[in-house]
Amino acid sequence: MTGLTLTNLKKTFEKGTPNQKLALDRLSLAVEKGDFITVLGSNGAGKSTLFNAILGKFRLDQGKIVLEGEDITHLKDYQRALNIGCLYQDPMRGTAPNMTIEENLALAYTRKASKSFFALNRRDSAYFRELLSGLNLGLEDRMKTKMGLLSGGQRQAASLLMATIAQPKLLLLDEHTAALDPATAAQVLDLTRRLVAEMHLTCLMITHNMQSALQMGNRTIVMDRGRIALDIAGEARAQLTVGDLMRQFQATSGRALDDDRILLSPEKAD
Repeated sequence: MTGLTLTNLKKTFEKGTPNQKLALDRLSLAVEKGDFITVLGSNGAGKSTLFNAILGKFRLDQGKIVLEGEDITHLKDYQRALNIGCLYQDPMRGTAPNMTIEENLALAYTRKASKSFFALNRRDSAYFRELLSGLNLGLEDRMKTKMGLLSGGQRQAASLLMATIAQPKLLLLDEHTAALDPATAAQVLDLTRRLVAEMHLTCLMITHNMQSALQMGNRTIVMDRGRIALDIAGEARAQLTVGDLMRQFQATSGRALDDDRILLSPEKAD
């Protein structure tokens, strides 16, 4: 079953001005249900614009977005949020820092339980405690702690749980480990891999770490100038090194993947 279908998406910002920019250029993508796709691309390639288009943050110039058979192209962003989980580089962007972990989880859980806020009961509280204990961060004993008082890694782990607790039809991860130190980032990536697998989620993850892009999920796409330049999966991806990926991109686009934020492992670049 197709989880997400994007057809001829086009978006131009600041039309008719000297700053006019074509951010999405007739982009099409078919995502199977259960796909975990990592997304690479230089700055300005259109990665975040693609996510914002899926989230309904602006009106497209043209194109169609279908999520599990439902045309959501013209739905408002808050309507799409019932079925799409999203996590950003800054976890505070999607959380209420002055509310407790438990209260934040309750708000996220309403997407599954109902479309309006509900009173938290003991069964829900016990369920949240069970989920938090699985993170192995001791957060189950800090459920009454405000989100804003957690460390960066703890916030991002709790935010990831918020984004997945209602088992959304689609999970979008926008550089969700970029602000973390390497050890904490690796821990959150491991948690990401586990939650996506256990919940059988369809997921798109933007990253600037090429090694992570090839190790996470089952498919990698590379964006360039609002289009998809490379789409690699299966055995071809399993045998790919970072160096191979860079050479394929240059052969396809005619230029280097030259974003200075893209990280690669030296031993894998050859």
